[in-house]
Amino acid sequence: MQVKRKLNNKIKSSEITPESVYHNRRSILKTLGLLSTGLTTNFLSSNHLKAEESNLQFLNNSKYSTNETMNSYEDITTYNNFYEFGMQKTDPFNNSGQFQPKPWTVKVSGKTKKTGVFDLDDLIDFNALEERIYRLRCVEAWSMVIPWVGIPLADIIKKLEPRLDAKYVAFETVYRPKEMPGQRRPVLNWPYIEGLTIEEAMHPLTIIAVGLYGKELLNQSGAPMRLVVPWKYGFKSIKSINKIHFQSNQPPTSWNISAPNEYGFLANVNPSVDHPRWSQARERRIGSGFFGTKQPTLMFNGYAEEVANLYAGINLRRNF
Repeated sequence: MQVKRKLNNKIKSSEITPESVYHNRRSILKTLGLLSTGLTTNFLSSNHLKAEESNLQFLNNSKYSTNETMNSYEDITTYNNFYEFGMQKTDPFNNSGQFQPKPWTVKVSGKTKKTGVFDLDDLIDFNALEERIYRLRCVEAWSMVIPWVGIPLADIIKKLEPRLDAKYVAFETVYRPKEMPGQRRPVLNWPYIEGLTIEEAMHPLTIIAVGLYGKELLNQSGAPMRLVVPWKYGFKSIKSINKIHFQSNQPPTSWNISAPNEYGFLANVNPSVDHPRWSQARERRIGSGFFGTKQPTLMFNGYAEEVANLYAGINLRRNF
């Protein structure tokens, strides 16, 4: 029998008076421009409008933010990898309108002192959200720069008090084939699963995001909570998480099960290790078009100074 746990008493996120987003968002203006041009009718969906009205209260974290030019809100919310809604990049945008991200609970299990089923508000302190502008990298040689809103995953892990023998953290996406049409096809072994070492999970760059561009996450972006690990490939950014499991052995992961010769457990961005079907040495920014200018791929996606020590002594060509 599952026990519903509350970690502490605090104001619910729904009761917080949202602040106006204090950054000048050229990307939001571009999105509003879509409405007048009639480029797409999908932006009129109730899901999109609801997110537009759901500002988040947060502080900007400049310590971990890049100063690179951000992608537009339009770029990031209409071109997504989220196979639960379909295999094409536009499928999540087009097919996620029936998904219900509220209310939300997360089951915590395994080698940790606090287990059970937790409300989202009991895992995430919505009074302590921060914005971080991160680079993110897709395996397919696409890159992007996104202003995420969330909290360090380490803050959640500390609340749950994992045991000393918890060497890995596994995550699982919710399984709702009625709401997520991609789960009706055997593209992967559903539900989607992913994992990190405990050191990767506790690193201050690793966050659980609940928003982007100052707004709550849209369904196609992984609502209501997703993992963001900026020095890893995008498939490590598991979305719509509803299970967290602490364990002593390396967990299986969806893409490592599906194609172990292409997707390793560590999955660090390494420009010197080619994917079997394309080079990883260069990348193209999303929004620049298929023939946009490519740029050199950076080791650990540009975060080598912060994270290289996590892999000291590990052969990153063999352990890709």
